[in-house]
Amino acid sequence: MAPKFHTLIVSDIHPESDDSVAVSFDIPAALRADYAFQPGQYLTLRTNIDGQDARRSYSISSPLGAVQLTVGVRRVEDGVFSGFVNDALKVGDTMKVMTPEGRFCAKTGTPARYLLLAAGSGITPMMSIAVSTLESDPKAEVTLVYGNRTTESVMFRTKLAELKDRYMGRMVLIHILSREEQDVPLLNGRVDAAKITALVNVGAIDPKGVDAVFVCGPGEMIDNVCKGLTDLGVSKDKLHFERFTPADGSQPRPAASHKAVQAVAHGASVEVILDGVRKSFHLVDAEENVLAAAQRNGLDLPFSCQGGMCCTCRCKVVSGTAEMAVNYSLEKWETDAGYTLACQTRATSDKLVLDFDAS
Repeated sequence: MAPKFHTLIVSDIHPESDDSVAVSFDIPAALRADYAFQPGQYLTLRTNIDGQDARRSYSISSPLGAVQLTVGVRRVEDGVFSGFVNDALKVGDTMKVMTPEGRFCAKTGTPARYLLLAAGSGITPMMSIAVSTLESDPKAEVTLVYGNRTTESVMFRTKLAELKDRYMGRMVLIHILSREEQDVPLLNGRVDAAKITALVNVGAIDPKGVDAVFVCGPGEMIDNVCKGLTDLGVSKDKLHFERFTPADGSQPRPAASHKAVQAVAHGASVEVILDGVRKSFHLVDAEENVLAAAQRNGLDLPFSCQGGMCCTCRCKVVSGTAEMAVNYSLEKWETDAGYTLACQTRATSDKLVLDFDAS
């Protein structure tokens, strides 16, 4: 089923570093099945800021079985949404919250060994993965390498220390700081391929010996670290990553193809299927993606990042043809099966039918 928004009450707001807060939402009993999640998934928050509809995706930090769902929100320079959350949101306020989405997930309930590599706010899904994994099986082991600027900028610092103490022998925590000297030189710098190699060389981590490696942070960090891991011999099927932003120098958004231009010239129409209801609209600009065209026609399709990264607007082409401008999230098997991202999709046929209900 397509993701849905529900209005939830903010039950708690707690500072987690010098520039971030943890925001918790009460989940009514009637909606708990809708908000069941897997460790690593995210919520999309939606509200009105200065008269504009604004939405952002934030990973769930809560462990499995939590009564409240919590997300971590780090302030972004000139960030409209993160600024609102850090400065204006209050306990008791309401916000529209989409049901959980995302495939950056860890299996729990088995004696798995996981290596988690995070930078900045990339720690948020790792909190859920780490706690859920350690709580679900007494033989599970987690190693977390977490990069930040300074000690004061470490999100969930107290909770991480408590987690390490609670699971002594099964939880290894390594802090890497880029702007604050630590006693051990190896722990200074950034979480990148060179640092991962150095940690491997001293035996601090064993990426080839774990069941899975999870990487989360800025796009350039993910690309650099994943390349370093594959160079070390880690198989790609062990690597799982989730990016918040594309890497610097990532693929540019190409112009619409000749087929897309021709389709619009011929009066291309798009039909979308959402919650079993079919609605249609026409395209007027070959450069305009399907999501933007739907919004222009007053249709509220599911979306979050609008950058091809989060997969919230994933849908399936059931008739006609289309092209994607960029794609940072769909896997090859999905594109081969006809799935596309509405926020990046342009029609290349006179009629395009997209099914948002396709699983």
